[in-house]
Amino acid sequence: MALLMAPAALAKPIEVKVVVLTTFEVGADTGDAPGEFQAWAERWPLKTSLKVPGIARPVRLSEDGVLGVVTGMRGRARESVAALVLSPQFDLSHAYWVVAGIAGVDPRQGAVGSAAWARYVVDADPPFELDDRELPPGWDVGIYGPGAARPGVKGSAPGSSDMVWRLDPGLVNWAYGLTRDIALPTEPAQAIRSRFATEPAAQAPPKVFLGDALGTVRFWHGERRTAWARDWVRVWTDGAGVFAMSDCEDQGVLDVLSLHGREGRIDPARILVLRTASNYTREGDGETQAVEFTEGGARAGFEAAWRTGSPVVRALVAGWPRYRDQSPGARP
Repeated sequence: MALLMAPAALAKPIEVKVVVLTTFEVGADTGDAPGEFQAWAERWPLKTSLKVPGIARPVRLSEDGVLGVVTGMRGRARESVAALVLSPQFDLSHAYWVVAGIAGVDPRQGAVGSAAWARYVVDADPPFELDDRELPPGWDVGIYGPGAARPGVKGSAPGSSDMVWRLDPGLVNWAYGLTRDIALPTEPAQAIRSRFATEPAAQAPPKVFLGDALGTVRFWHGERRTAWARDWVRVWTDGAGVFAMSDCEDQGVLDVLSLHGREGRIDPARILVLRTASNYTREGDGETQAVEFTEGGARAGFEAAWRTGSPVVRALVAGWPRYRDQSPGARP
């Protein structure tokens, strides 16, 4: 049984080596149907539970300095990460951060069960929006950027969001290099992949790849919204990013960590975002628009996050005497 410790019982901040952020767990942390967190809690294992004010569920700590957190979904992730960074219970000044959660994948980029390390995280939360039934002539979508006059034009969002975060290329490439050949589960998601005959990447076996994340607290789905997401990522990254994964939390997580990074509380060059595909961002070829979540897709995503993320976390812990002060992605 995990030991639950109150904040007052901790006399000295605990130095954390790696923070693993997941967004939800179905029930208990261990012993029942899995969500994003259960594999980390059971297999690492994360044995000690601690209550952090401002985070709904207890966080869990391993003996070797890995801290696992269920942030909650959508806007709650932002609040939880802020509470964690501000907590006097932990020393996070040298910590690495690994976001490990499921997402929707663009069928043009990958298959259900795949895992993508993000090079860019792009915020889609502060857009201007018109009803798609009332669009001006020449518009194909009613969502456009603040500070812009129409879709497809880059604007700005001062006081609202940085909009784009480029993760440290050296660290991202190091993580990808460690995991690019990992075998990911192929069943039972094969039946889901077969519905996308026009997309070779969607039919291929799951893989680990480099692919960028679009975050927005509102859930969206469909062919036209997928086209919008591709364009949104392209515009805001000046053509450098390629939309791969859609989720509801990364923009909030990166916003909070970046703000605190400017104050020296955490190191924003030590952030990794790993999203794994539980579903596609659009309906299957020729199908009526419908949002579908299958148990097989979700379970494939949970397992892919563990199989891909855990080797990176283990390497960081094993190399801590060096990696505490120098990132594995840093040039010699």
